[in-house]
Amino acid sequence: MKAGRNSGIARRGRRRIGRVARLARVASITSATSLAALAFDVAEVRAQGSGGGKATANVTELDTIEVRSILPERLDSVPGSYSVVSERDLVERRPFSIEEALNNQPGIHVVGENTFGLGVNIGVRGLDPRRTSRTLLLEDGMPLFLAPYGDPAAHYTTPLERTERIEVVKGSGQILYGPQTVGGMINFVTRPVPKEGLKGGAAIRVGNNGYTGLHADIGGGSERGGWRVDALRHAGDGIRRNHDFEIQEYAVKGQLNLTSRHTLIAKASYFKEDSHVSETGLGAVEYAEDPFQAPTGRLDRFEHERKSFQLQHLFEVNDRIALTTQAYYVDSSRASFRQINDPGSLDGRSVMDRCTGLGVATEANSVLCGGRWRPRDFTYWGIEPRVEIRHDLFGVRSQAVIGFRYHKEDINRNQFRGADPRFQDLGYAESFRGVNGGTGHREEIDIGVTAQSYYAQNTFFAGDWTVTPGLRFEDMTIRTDVKRAEGQPQNNPESFLRNNQTKLLPGLGVTWNGLAHTTVFAGIHKGFAPPRPDRDVTADDADTAVVSRTRPEESTNLELGVRSTHVPGLGFEATLFNTDFDEIVIQESAGRFVNAGKSRMSGLELAARLDLGTLLKTPHNVYLLASLTNLFTAEFRNETDETTKGNRLPYAPRTMASLSLGYQHPLGVDARIGVDHVSRQYVDRDNTVEQSIDGQEGTIPSYTLLNATVNYRPAGSRLSYFLSGFNLADKEYLASRVDGMVAGRKRQVFVGLRYDFQ
Repeated sequence: MKAGRNSGIARRGRRRIGRVARLARVASITSATSLAALAFDVAEVRAQGSGGGKATANVTELDTIEVRSILPERLDSVPGSYSVVSERDLVERRPFSIEEALNNQPGIHVVGENTFGLGVNIGVRGLDPRRTSRTLLLEDGMPLFLAPYGDPAAHYTTPLERTERIEVVKGSGQILYGPQTVGGMINFVTRPVPKEGLKGGAAIRVGNNGYTGLHADIGGGSERGGWRVDALRHAGDGIRRNHDFEIQEYAVKGQLNLTSRHTLIAKASYFKEDSHVSETGLGAVEYAEDPFQAPTGRLDRFEHERKSFQLQHLFEVNDRIALTTQAYYVDSSRASFRQINDPGSLDGRSVMDRCTGLGVATEANSVLCGGRWRPRDFTYWGIEPRVEIRHDLFGVRSQAVIGFRYHKEDINRNQFRGADPRFQDLGYAESFRGVNGGTGHREEIDIGVTAQSYYAQNTFFAGDWTVTPGLRFEDMTIRTDVKRAEGQPQNNPESFLRNNQTKLLPGLGVTWNGLAHTTVFAGIHKGFAPPRPDRDVTADDADTAVVSRTRPEESTNLELGVRSTHVPGLGFEATLFNTDFDEIVIQESAGRFVNAGKSRMSGLELAARLDLGTLLKTPHNVYLLASLTNLFTAEFRNETDETTKGNRLPYAPRTMASLSLGYQHPLGVDARIGVDHVSRQYVDRDNTVEQSIDGQEGTIPSYTLLNATVNYRPAGSRLSYFLSGFNLADKEYLASRVDGMVAGRKRQVFVGLRYDFQ
């Protein structure tokens, strides 16, 4: 009788253990080590459970949760550096945009040339931040770029209102993802569907510079699944005058637990941006007169519409094997109109493209001129099955991840130009499709991508050590077809390029956890970025366009670090890194990309948080947050070009630092004040110091910005109140010279409240 009873308990324990393992896989389907840490625990509980019911008594039956993270619940076996902007961080800081949410993370450089994170520019460890093209952006594991292979430009990021946390991964675990693996990954983890009953809330934010923000969410759920709907709208004035913007987004998410072994998760969203944000800056004279002017801003436009769908299926084959499949589809269209194409070209002031006879561009004469429309359409879709297997094939407890992704893209790029004021209307401009010459249809380029990615990784567990080797194989074809350039049709053989590339990308990570709550890690992996197709192609006449071929960017990334929470209330991470870059791609001229040889980036990242309330065991918590990035090497190393060898990389500040001091009161008050510092930057490969008259050469001086936040949520209340401010000292600073001089945002303050119901 006793033996039978114990046998029954063991069977129930095994079922519970299998469920725990399955749920961990659901929680971290896209993680390099999603079951690595958990496999250790499950194996131990399984071994104990086979001898009786005592060991299984503490195994908790959990509800099914959704697939969102690229990091596991336990992080001590992650074989590389990472940082997480948690829900607590987002509340404490109340960032105005994605820029403020990330600019205090080690190794991250955000160029704040825009107002609400529109067209975000994020660089990692010295890489060019322009449109985040070398950092992989994901939402719940799905790529976010306009086109991940053909045009990796970040004109959209997940709104913070839908974001539960932000994961930044820079280590060797990147080989499970792609295509960009040279500069890290940033994954926006969206908020889950409710698990029990009806839940939701509404928030409002208002501030200076005409800013308003509205967000509402509602959802419901049970043990069979759930649903959630989000709606938001943001509007306000931009950094420069006449740069007002409005964005809207609507998203719906659903989860259905078909059986104990099958789960379906679906998500769809619609995003729309309508802004007057110019894509060009100012000449040096204009900037000196007024850095916040935008002479043609009332007529300049940027319109962006994005539709996305993501479907995920989890199938637990048995207690050791889980098969997950992700499918996604994204359809984006963006159209920009601008009247200034070459800022600062008239003695430091700008003239309007196609209307140089009107003289210096002003608000008054801009209405008399046309300009350039750049409508572009992007569609991509993919499917990715992945299997995770716990096994002992090599006589060591192991966790294997094996997967494959098929991905396709279609891109259509057009440009229309004309001096007639009627060209301010996109419909009128597009009526000139096929018209040759200086007025009419200037450019049409079709780009198609087909890519297959294969990857495999295994984590070995041996006492306090984990060893994680992995391999990724990229096979892609990028087809570029220039149908029209400089207003003339193109049908010569040189106007079509088929660029086939295959790359094998190995990686290896090691961790040691011999000290409690401490991980020492080291890793090396081969980084990769697809070859960039030309975006703007010049031609002398019909059938004279030539598409240039670029080779993929490749890197060897090494790091060594330690992270610890050994002392209660104190957490820190320190990482040394080195990245050797081959075939770095630079923008030789507008839309023209060429390989520029080798470069090297080396540095030290430090991050720490001290909570005195935990350390001293008091409900009154004083906390200190600090991060430092010392990029002591960021240089060109191309031996074939002695003029730039040893020069510093553009937009690679030597020092970035952030320091915040906060206080949390047990009655619900959380107040924080902090500073963010960025040191001087060069903006070109020649490291030009003297400012050019057009403003596109010279340095960007260092700057330090002051910010603060106050949150208040009374105990037991459903209302939260908050006040947040950025650049409180109203410091004037230069943010970018990419296409003329662009000022950083002036003081921005907003107040808000949120009501939650359940």
